Amino acid sequence: MTNKIFRFTVLVAAVVLLCSLGVILGALYDYFDGVQVSRLKDELSLAAAGTEESGLAFLQRITSDRFRVTWVASDGTVLYDTHADAEQMDNHLEREEIQEALRVGTGSASRRSDTLLERTVYEAKRLSDGSVLRISVSQKTMMILVIGMLQPVCLVALIAILLSAVLAHKVSQKVMEPLNGLDLEHPLENDTYEELSPLLNRIHQQHNEIASQMRKLQRKTDEFEQVTRHMREGLVLLDKNSVILSINPAAQELFGADRGCVGKNFYELDRRQDMTSAVEAAFRDGRRESKAVRNGREYKFLFNRIESGEKPIGLVILAFDITDVQNAERNRREFSANVSHELKTPLQSIIGSAELLENGLVKPEDQARFVGHIRKEASRLMLLIEDVIRISHLDEGVEIPREEIDLLAAAREIAHSLQLPAEKKGVTIHVTGQPCKILGVRGLIYEIIQNLCSNAVKYNVENGRVDVRVVQSGGHTVLTVSDTGIGIPPEHQSRVFERFYRVDKSHSKETGGTGLGLSIVKHAALYHNAQINLQSTPNIGTTITVTF
Repeated sequence: MTNKIFRFTVLVAAVVLLCSLGVILGALYDYFDGVQVSRLKDELSLAAAGTEESGLAFLQRITSDRFRVTWVASDGTVLYDTHADAEQMDNHLEREEIQEALRVGTGSASRRSDTLLERTVYEAKRLSDGSVLRISVSQKTMMILVIGMLQPVCLVALIAILLSAVLAHKVSQKVMEPLNGLDLEHPLENDTYEELSPLLNRIHQQHNEIASQMRKLQRKTDEFEQVTRHMREGLVLLDKNSVILSINPAAQELFGADRGCVGKNFYELDRRQDMTSAVEAAFRDGRRESKAVRNGREYKFLFNRIESGEKPIGLVILAFDITDVQNAERNRREFSANVSHELKTPLQSIIGSAELLENGLVKPEDQARFVGHIRKEASRLMLLIEDVIRISHLDEGVEIPREEIDLLAAAREIAHSLQLPAEKKGVTIHVTGQPCKILGVRGLIYEIIQNLCSNAVKYNVENGRVDVRVVQSGGHTVLTVSDTGIGIPPEHQSRVFERFYRVDKSHSKETGGTGLGLSIVKHAALYHNAQINLQSTPNIGTTITVTF
């Protein structure tokens, strides 16, 4: 702004100076030209009077290098000229000043030279005998005057421009000083030019509007962050160049990033080919879905393009943790398949034995054995159905009345009921500890102890040992069942609580059971908010701890 004022001021000064010089030179030239013409007319009058009185003799006495006098007859023939031989001169009848003098008595004319640097001024007067006396003088043109005065004019112009530059610099600084000192944060508090008041008022209004918009934007941003911060799903917002605009904590944890990734390209956050392809496809097609495993969990990713006026302006990435859903679906399929298989096996055995009896293919002495087999398989089938129903009830979370139960007394009762199968294998059961009462569902507590102790006996070795211990520890009631049995290999320990999962199916056939025992223990423990811990070493034994 200062430079513009400076240049404009200097330009105005230069233009005014040049115009002033032009006007002055023109006025001076016109003045001196008028003086010279008047003098020329006076000289002509004197010469005409002398010629009227003395004729040619008077003209011959005129000696002047500046003025030229020519005497022309009425037919245009040159009678005498002070600067040339009259006989050699052309007829002057066609000359403008001669014609005018013959017509009206006097005549004037001026003619420029070929170089335009000089001009000749003519004045003519008709004498009493009809002849014409003409006087002329050479005169410099305006161009010669300008050329002659060029040096002093340039010097004056240079000095004037320098002075204008100095003054313009000071003036521009003086003009800009109040403007440079404006406090635009508080426009109404400035003491400056009155002409700026509308502008400052407008700036003040804009400040208020911007502040209001910023408050609204901040409020909406805070609301957005509050919502996204507590989302379990991962959320990432990208602009049209795939630069991250926002990322919530769930997405930060998923991609192993922090808030510092905002403003960076998404491909720096996740360089996997499947994600890169999905982002590009979503920008192109508008929507894309994909599944991927991250940090040992299974996620479903939704990519949706954001548009404004049919132009893509960004992308929303949503990540859903579907691990539990997939596991539940997988368990459901496995459960359905296992139930079908487990029900089918005893039913086939029952049907086969019944068909043999029905068709009379069984000897009378073997009929009791076949009927016993049918009863055994039917009992196994009934036990399986009851276990399935029991797990279904636990899955549904149906509230069951609770009561106070002495865990040590329950353990002794169950140990007593298992004495017969334990004695058949030579296994001894020892129950130790202290009376510990908990609030729970009696049937489920008995199921936990029954299944743990039953498994400890079934999968024990000949002349083995089962230790059941109930104690109070750190404000918790702890039930521990240890055996000296065959143990569980490490690769199976994480799955033994799954429904119908068996470590050794051939051995399970020998021992019986439905494969749901430990699954019932797990669900019953969860129903009581208890924790289960398994420690097992093959060929040494297994210890399962339930902490209420």
